[in-house]
Amino acid sequence: MNLTNKVVWITGASSGIGEALAHEFAKEGAKLVLSARRLEELERVKRELSLPENAVMTLPIDMLRPEEFAAKTQSVLAHFGRIDVLVPNAGVSQREKFLDIAPADFKRLMDTNFTNLVLLTREVLPHLLAQKSGGILVTSSVSGKIGTSFRTFYSASKHAIQGFFDSLRGEVWQEGVQVTIVCPGYIKTNISYNAIGKDGKPFGKMDENQAKGIPADVCARKMIAAFKAGKREVVIAGFMETLGTYLKRFAPALLWQFTKNYSIKSVDQ
Repeated sequence: MNLTNKVVWITGASSGIGEALAHEFAKEGAKLVLSARRLEELERVKRELSLPENAVMTLPIDMLRPEEFAAKTQSVLAHFGRIDVLVPNAGVSQREKFLDIAPADFKRLMDTNFTNLVLLTREVLPHLLAQKSGGILVTSSVSGKIGTSFRTFYSASKHAIQGFFDSLRGEVWQEGVQVTIVCPGYIKTNISYNAIGKDGKPFGKMDENQAKGIPADVCARKMIAAFKAGKREVVIAGFMETLGTYLKRFAPALLWQFTKNYSIKSVDQ
């Protein structure tokens, strides 16, 4: 897919992988819609892109307010006239045990990472189908394939993304709409700082593995390359995480031996 002048809508665009994606899509010549909750951070990203004013739109969005998604979609269409690529990337992680997370907090996580992400997709998809072109580049996770302790709801949300978008692909590919699922491993972002921790508060520190993770710009380039190549799915992770995805399929008992204490150590640091 040639991305020149394509309209790309990125959620979670104010930091991390989303911010890196904005820079990489800009290099591809795309027109961008940048969405996240913090307008000031979106405007910062917009300035740093150095794109023409008419090539970037900042559109604050709260993934916990799905009642606004239809109006937000219409704002994009009014501004650019079309949407070519949806990049549902916004999300929140977890660093706490299942029984120590309040129901309101795990509902917030599931709504942000899965339910409301799907509802936003529902608003955009009819326009892609009408155009018979474009696609969805969705951020899942290696946690969408491998469940580990202290990641119960995060892993559940990413497993749900895998199932939903694999199924959706089967419904839309004949209409010219591409669905690419990306499964990042540890990427060097602030996701662990903002993860749901004790009493629903942010975890507030960097995982050791996160700090050693793949740079966000490298991840973003690989995501876009996979999308342009028409891939259905890509794992972007270190050797051990990638190996884990194969062990999950072919040697799950061995994977269990490797992972049964893995996340406990990272949280207890």
